[in-house]
Amino acid sequence: MAIFRSLEWSGNALRLLDQRRLPSETRYVELYDPESVAEAIRSMVIRGAPAIGAAAAYGLALAALNSPAVQTSDLIRDVEKAADLLRNSRPTAVNLFWAIQRVMNKVYANHETTCDKLRDLILQEAHKIAEEDIRANRQIGQNAQPLVPNPARILHHCNTGSLATVDYGTALGIVRCAFESGKQVHVYLDETRPRLQGARLSAWELNQLGIPHTVIVDGASGFVMRKIGIDLCVVGADRIAANGDAANKIGTYNLALAAKAHGVPFYVAAPTSTIDMNIRSGDEIPIEERSAEEITHVGKERIVPEGSPVLNFAFDVTPAHLITAIITEAGIAYPPFEESLARLMDSGG
Repeated sequence: MAIFRSLEWSGNALRLLDQRRLPSETRYVELYDPESVAEAIRSMVIRGAPAIGAAAAYGLALAALNSPAVQTSDLIRDVEKAADLLRNSRPTAVNLFWAIQRVMNKVYANHETTCDKLRDLILQEAHKIAEEDIRANRQIGQNAQPLVPNPARILHHCNTGSLATVDYGTALGIVRCAFESGKQVHVYLDETRPRLQGARLSAWELNQLGIPHTVIVDGASGFVMRKIGIDLCVVGADRIAANGDAANKIGTYNLALAAKAHGVPFYVAAPTSTIDMNIRSGDEIPIEERSAEEITHVGKERIVPEGSPVLNFAFDVTPAHLITAIITEAGIAYPPFEESLARLMDSGG
């Protein structure tokens, strides 16, 4: 495991590593109610699809613990209210909705039990979601190893390591698994504007783990492929449609286009909880738009002239035809994704 955790349960509180302060400060915050968890997700104290799913599950546990209800029906209403609040914290990452629904299914299946028993069941389900995420990430890393040569020059966008998950990571988990197995890897990290998750977070993580890496600007990826040579690109996802279209941090689509032009394999790594079989294509994935200040300012300094409008999509959608394979804990899906993803999910994913 990493020497840091994005989130963990501590007593009757959810403890989060405040990712807004990295890399200059390693600071943890403790949250005691679902409102604080929702705000932490919204303000990106915690981010990354698997991590916010686990955080939301713990938010429901906090709602149950804080509820003064003595009747189970009243407790369920309080948890339902918290579920609605948490669902509205961010729109794109399906893991958020998946984790909330999983906990609520447990709630409804035990609606005749006592309040104390139901509170315990909710917390235990949140623990299970967190523990399963760690196991899934490790399995993703192992499943991907036949695709990673030795040595390997790998290009990565955004942050998909322990900071974006409960621990270990998805796309960066693949890098980590390769490194820990003795392969010689070097990772080129897109800085990932506008919030710089690559430059701030991925570089911080790889420094912690001792994995060789180099930070590049987002617009340099195509030239780096041509000049230096890249063996594979690997990215994460916040939601994958049934046809294989994948929503991820803005800039992923551009990277996939550059990879296609240079004949570089482009892999998406995600747990099966990120696959939304209810959405036929990426056109149906809701795309979050965030504050203009993320673009107009760097820190507190304004870099865009007053009066210039800004469009700040937080995510984009990479079409399935640009994706070489989708790597999950249940196996690797190859085109045509409509068939391979369906088989993978039917097999128990």
